[in-house]
Amino acid sequence: MDAMIFSSLTLDLEIVISLFLLVWVYSWAKGNLGSPKLAIIFAAIIVYLTVSQHRELIWFGVILFLLATFGKELLAKFMVYEAQ
Repeated sequence: MDAMIFSSLTLDLEIVISLFLLVWVYSWAKGNLGSPKLAIIFAAIIVYLTVSQHRELIWFGVILFLLATFGKELLAKFMVYEAQ
């Protein structure tokens, strides 16, 4: 029963992360492509291929986001070396 709950929770998190990725890619594509319709198509294709072909890339993106967000402060505490 616990495995089923964990599997359901993981699937729900993947859906939420996929929607976040869709909005993020859409806003990036709209700024770079200029056309909102083309940006929607581009974002939908990218997210569909990512989610349907390589589900582990979703979690890889989460790990990269966490490292980019919290890794700077964490690495700054470990890297106290100052070049002279």
